[in-house]
Amino acid sequence: MQKTFFISTAIDYPSGIFHLGHAYEKIVTDTIARWKRLEGYKVYFSTGTDCHGLKIQRAAEKAGKEPNVFVEEISDLFRDLCKVLNISYDDFIMTTEKRHVKVVNEILKKIHEKGDIYEGEYEGNYCVDCETFYTEKDLVNGKCPTHKKETERVKEKSYFFKMSKYQKKLVEDLKNNPNSLWPEKKRNEILNRLKEPLKDLTITREKVTWGIPLPFDKNLTVAVWVDALIDYLSTLDYPNEKFKKFWPATHVIGSDIVWHHEVIWKTLLLSLGIPLPNVIVHGFINLKGEKLSKARGITVDPIKLAEKYSTDALRYFLLREIPFGQDGNFSEAALKLRLNNELANELGNLVNRSLVMIEKKAGGKIPASKTDASLQKKLDLKKIEKKMNDLELHHALAEIFSFVSACNQFINEKEPWKQKGKDLEQTLYSLADSIRIISILLQPFIPETSKKINKQLGVKSGLLKDCKFDLLKERTKVKKGEILFKKVE
Repeated sequence: MQKTFFISTAIDYPSGIFHLGHAYEKIVTDTIARWKRLEGYKVYFSTGTDCHGLKIQRAAEKAGKEPNVFVEEISDLFRDLCKVLNISYDDFIMTTEKRHVKVVNEILKKIHEKGDIYEGEYEGNYCVDCETFYTEKDLVNGKCPTHKKETERVKEKSYFFKMSKYQKKLVEDLKNNPNSLWPEKKRNEILNRLKEPLKDLTITREKVTWGIPLPFDKNLTVAVWVDALIDYLSTLDYPNEKFKKFWPATHVIGSDIVWHHEVIWKTLLLSLGIPLPNVIVHGFINLKGEKLSKARGITVDPIKLAEKYSTDALRYFLLREIPFGQDGNFSEAALKLRLNNELANELGNLVNRSLVMIEKKAGGKIPASKTDASLQKKLDLKKIEKKMNDLELHHALAEIFSFVSACNQFINEKEPWKQKGKDLEQTLYSLADSIRIISILLQPFIPETSKKINKQLGVKSGLLKDCKFDLLKERTKVKKGEILFKKVE
């Protein structure tokens, strides 16, 4: 049977327009999903929008629209973003959908019937922007640590989930499973926080009407951080066949919502007896030293960047520039530098001059030969695979481009414009066969470029198992197209 792999982004609040940080999460998740497909996995990739809660309710009121209309319009913008960025998702789920509401009701009933939910009253500091309650010690100068805004004091009837009951099991999983939370720094941070007794979780809101009614008390709505997390099960039609086929999950999230996914989500799953997912945490993108933030108005429009420089140039820059799992900086100057030096000078130039020579010196057809043994040694496929398995996406991409550079150096050393006969045929074959492999390896990172290379080379897209030399068939007809990347001033 084919191996399966389920991966998800976090679902975005459709409270306003997206920024480059939203794009980054989708791009890195898409890259991992595409790589797993290259490995031969049947992949299910889910993204979507988190449509309920007070933040959305107020944003809709401010816009003068009904919440359901408001979230549909903003969600369409997020769909457009995915289309522009060439995100290969299998499902875009909104938490307003009937299939999601059905699963939320089923799950809360199960947990309630198990005796893990009880009634009480809650009073605490609430940040509307991140829909989260904070203790006094969590606040920074009396403000939300993420959004730097004053919190609201909330006191209301509530239902609580016995989160504390599952603290020991959660700690055991974190200690025994190194993949449970990546990178290790984040795992250690959560383990450190879990040295303190875990409090039970309020899972309802009394005065927020825009939400899913609690199935056993319709006067309250389900808290957004319970509602939203369940989307990972509703996208898989829990508890039916699709769920059985693809679970457990890999969740890709930002570092501001680690607690929600690692503690709230996993304790809910422990109550349900569902195997725990792995959580991958990416860093933030900073602009002039400040984290991009929709709520704080610090934004960069990814669609404008994609239109100006191309989608693949933007994808390449973010994946290559920012060490995965760490915060990184954005500047257009740095993007231009990588576009000109690496994409245009290195990759674009390699493909262009190789195909020009094949057209001029071999009649546009791949000659019969084998790939030069010394060039073959320049590709370290095992190292690339290890970097991807270790989630070092930026290092994997650097290693692929190291081979691109080696191919350019091979041209300079062989000087095919001076060669004839078998020597020329081997050089041209070596370059074409290497470019075929490069195209396969680059497909998860810059998929449109990979498609263009394959078309010019006259081959179909391959899998990782096809990254072997000498598989390119002789007499395959090549046709040089437009240059892959244009330099920018």
